[in-house]
Amino acid sequence: MHNFQELKIWQRAMDVAEETYLISADFPKEEKYGLTSQIRRSAVSIPSNIAEGAGRNTDGEFKNSLGIASGSSNELFTQLILSKRLGLIPENQQLSSLLESLVEVQKMNYTLIKKFSK
Repeated sequence: MHNFQELKIWQRAMDVAEETYLISADFPKEEKYGLTSQIRRSAVSIPSNIAEGAGRNTDGEFKNSLGIASGSSNELFTQLILSKRLGLIPENQQLSSLLESLVEVQKMNYTLIKKFSK
């Protein structure tokens, strides 16, 4: 059992979730139940699964939750790129910074999964 609030990966994933909420705040109203909702659910899923796994009893259970977080991070990346392609997010420093942070979380997650695979 790990204290998830002390995990750097959880802290960075929370930053990504917060940035995602901010960047999607100006999406059109017709996307409220579409892409806006999907993006936000994916973003929240990443730190949520890290926290859930940290509270489990075994490293194997934690690894499984990290795998789910990995899938959610790939979903979020795809949805952010689609949003940019649809013109919902302008190509700017805010988007670039968010994508860089997301890639950082993905790398940290991959490293943790490998650690628990040994």
